[in-house]
Amino acid sequence: MATKAKEGKGKGKGQPKASTKKPSAKASTPIRWSLWLGLGFLLSVIVFLSGGAWKLAIVLQDADALPIEAVGLKGERRFTQDQEVREALQDLMLSSFFTADVDQVRQTLTELPWVYRATVRREWPRQLKVHLIEQHPVARWQGEPPRWLNDKGEVFVAPEVEGVQHLPQLAGPDKVSEQVLEAYQQVSELLRQNGFEAVEMTLSDRQSWQLTLARGIELRLGRKEKMERVQRFINVYPILENEPDAIGYVDLRYDTGLAVGWQN
Repeated sequence: MATKAKEGKGKGKGQPKASTKKPSAKASTPIRWSLWLGLGFLLSVIVFLSGGAWKLAIVLQDADALPIEAVGLKGERRFTQDQEVREALQDLMLSSFFTADVDQVRQTLTELPWVYRATVRREWPRQLKVHLIEQHPVARWQGEPPRWLNDKGEVFVAPEVEGVQHLPQLAGPDKVSEQVLEAYQQVSELLRQNGFEAVEMTLSDRQSWQLTLARGIELRLGRKEKMERVQRFINVYPILENEPDAIGYVDLRYDTGLAVGWQN
């Protein structure tokens, strides 16, 4: 019995010991539903906003949806009629309130012959506000079609209108129009103070001045000292008017004295 027990003991020692540990299953990755839900919500918001922007763009560009219904005109006007403004803006009025190009409107109005400057702004919901500043003509200027000088001495082209017939006639190179206007204003004031009226003044290409009075008398002033020479005429006129013949011209291009041409 003892030997048997020993054999059993030896047999048990030679065999490997069985493991009782169970193999572990691979851990599964959880699905992040919150992330996918967030991305889906963001995508839906983007689609919604894109659709809204597209529809808004269509509405803003649709002249029937937000048409310009009126144009408010401000500014003192003597020569520009409402009908001229309406005709100038006829095509632009087909735009919507938001797509109307105010710079183009301003440019179109400024191109009207008697308009000096125009300002344009939108006024909600469907109106344009326009303020016009007209040219202020102070003299006719040589050339055709009719040309004029404004109060800044700038040359502009515009048709003949009522209210400008009395303006003096000035002439000279376009590049010195401001100089001609200034000279006329100085000489005209001196003559006016002494009972004369200047109706024409010309600066020739050779820089020689010539003046015509309302009485039909032509004053030849030359290139220099025009104010002194006009004063010389004023001083001698009481003597000249006693002559039986009418004065045609007075040549003042002398350092002293003058020459007189008679109409007869």
